[in-house]
Amino acid sequence: MTWEDLASTALVGTDRRPYEGELLESAAVEVVRRRAGQRLGETTGQEQANDEELPAVTARAAERLARILGGEYDRLLPEWLAAASTSGRRVPPYVLPELLDRGRRDQSIRSHLGLVAGQRGRWLAALNPAWAYLLEEPTGETWELGSSADRRAYLSHLRRQEPKQARELLETGWEREEPDDRAAFVEVLADGLSMDDEPFLEQALDDRRREVRQQAANLLTRLPESRLAQRMAVRARSCLTFTKGTITVEAPKACDAAMERDGIRAKPPRGIGERAWWLQQVVARAPLGLWGRPARLLQMKIPDWDAEVKAAWVRAAVLQRDPEWARAMFAWDPIADLLEALGPDEQQRLAADFVKEHDLDSQLIMVLGGVSSHWREGLATAVLRKIIKVATTQPWNLGELIKLAGERIDPSLAELAEGYSPVPPIQQVAALLRFRADMLKELS
Repeated sequence: MTWEDLASTALVGTDRRPYEGELLESAAVEVVRRRAGQRLGETTGQEQANDEELPAVTARAAERLARILGGEYDRLLPEWLAAASTSGRRVPPYVLPELLDRGRRDQSIRSHLGLVAGQRGRWLAALNPAWAYLLEEPTGETWELGSSADRRAYLSHLRRQEPKQARELLETGWEREEPDDRAAFVEVLADGLSMDDEPFLEQALDDRRREVRQQAANLLTRLPESRLAQRMAVRARSCLTFTKGTITVEAPKACDAAMERDGIRAKPPRGIGERAWWLQQVVARAPLGLWGRPARLLQMKIPDWDAEVKAAWVRAAVLQRDPEWARAMFAWDPIADLLEALGPDEQQRLAADFVKEHDLDSQLIMVLGGVSSHWREGLATAVLRKIIKVATTQPWNLGELIKLAGERIDPSLAELAEGYSPVPPIQQVAALLRFRADMLKELS
């Protein structure tokens, strides 16, 4: 049967034509025949990839990457890519299609992928629209010649070295920057933030792009002497009144243009009333020094709006990166975001105490997920002890904790974990730590 006969039979229905049992088989044969008879397309006009500038990773490292891509400890892919980019090496060409497909689905690996894909990766990205995202990721180019991602990376590096010079570079061409780039560039100023940045950020509150205004307001909130912080202090004082161990709350009755300029969003999320939403934002953006010591405040009675005020203090501790408040609010509501205000040592101490006192549930996993990687012995042993305890009562509930322990504990502690207990869950953690130790050694 010809292709036209097959199409006609499929459209009319096999009950009205003969050949019912062989329709699909014949269609498959016809597809292969038609494809086999096609001439190859002309490729003479296709530009070739530029010569590679970076050396490839070693054969051992490439083999391990292939194992990860094949499903062996596949959650280690971001760590492998980060280590490879730090070492200044690129991936072998044969893994590029799989990696580029992964990056299409997982945005978290794209920044490192841009650095390790090499010239061949960018050449492939230019040929396939599904991989075009790679062309927006940093490659190591300079401020003048780089893409948006390259310029963000350059500005970030300069900001860490010379904060003033980075801000002045940004100010010089601010009006010529694209709106999306302006929001990302403002975020870079969080590193090394000081009152020297305040005039520029205050001006950014009038930017046309909402994301730029929001980023600028977030950074100004971290500067208690900024004009925005002082305006918020005035608003917050009108909302909270302190008398004899009680806090009386009067939530804002309106959100005016001046409040919106300072980062207060007028429309609340679903399920939150307008006044509650405005109250939380005003209190969260007011300087925490306005209220005194958090331990005393948490003991005071708040007859109305209690949950809203305390949620605002949690948000304020996160926004303003205040260690004392983060510590106090973590004791009241242990959420992972609060740990970002603390140094790695204190993060791990608080998390270790939480592991010892708390049952294994989603909250414990979220807290551990907020702790910086390379957990040291104190937190590592607390988690290993928890694994042993849960293994005797709820072994089916251990999967995520085992993976998290293996992915976050410092891999140099693999021997400690291996000798900690012979029970299978602990040995699973030790095996993952050994895998990571070998992986990082191959990429060093």
